[in-house]
Amino acid sequence: MLIEFDPAKDAINRDKHKLSLMLASDFEWDTAQIEEDRSEYYDEQRFKATGYIGQRLYVLIFCMRGDTPRAISLRRAEKYEERRYAKA
Repeated sequence: MLIEFDPAKDAINRDKHKLSLMLASDFEWDTAQIEEDRSEYYDEQRFKATGYIGQRLYVLIFCMRGDTPRAISLRRAEKYEERRYAKA
């Protein structure tokens, strides 16, 4: 799936999580669990998606720009997120 991202956000994500946001283009949307991200107040509606890229579970924070997801952050899922995903 086509996904957009800001190159500056990509640099931050690579530094913080050692992952490029480009990897999000392989995110498996069909099996993902998606919820609105309400952890903070944002100027735009953000979502938290937990899903697979290959054999590993990831958490993708994104917003929508028209019909295209725009990646904000991508990281490996924590153990508690893996358990929550497995229970759903």
